[in-house]
Amino acid sequence: MKINDVTLTIREGMVVWPGEPEVDLHRVKKLEEGANANVTYMGFAVHTGTHVDAPRHFIADGNSVDLLDLNMLIGEVTVVEIPQDVDHISAAVIARSGLAVGTERVLFKTRNSNYWVENRGDFQPGFVGITEDGAQALVKLGVKLVGIDYLSIAPYKMSRPTHLVLLKEKMVVIEGLDLSKVKPGKYTLYCLPLKLANADGAPARVILVEG
Repeated sequence: MKINDVTLTIREGMVVWPGEPEVDLHRVKKLEEGANANVTYMGFAVHTGTHVDAPRHFIADGNSVDLLDLNMLIGEVTVVEIPQDVDHISAAVIARSGLAVGTERVLFKTRNSNYWVENRGDFQPGFVGITEDGAQALVKLGVKLVGIDYLSIAPYKMSRPTHLVLLKEKMVVIEGLDLSKVKPGKYTLYCLPLKLANADGAPARVILVEG
């Protein structure tokens, strides 16, 4: 059995979505200063790093992240590699991907993964995302969980249409994956977002298990 950790490390200075708070991660109690124990404070938006979107992210009365079905967050997943020259994952791109009807969970590995390899600290607006018609194609295939290797499932400044298609179907959305060291194929997914009451998303530890 091989465990692939596809989670970004949350750290100060990491890339965040434009307009969202920078990561604040520092010790507020220190052994070297006489404290009984080290204690670290963390402050950042729930959509920082590798995270899960809940329907409430774009739907006012949608479920919050603490109400997501854990059965969908654990199970067989297909990693699909999208060619490096693809700018958007459209319905046509999905049709060429070989995804079968009835596939429940899919993660898209795109050229976005190069950003993590290159350790790009600045936001990349040209990242690859799923278009509205691409999202509709996933719904027709019966997909219940979809993930991608940058901070949004949708292309930059086109967030709402894609998210609404997916989240209205109560599809689980995982964003900010690091798939740079993962080959296309089938794995067992374990994705456990923090159980945050009434939140529209949450950071998650995500692993893909082989064998």
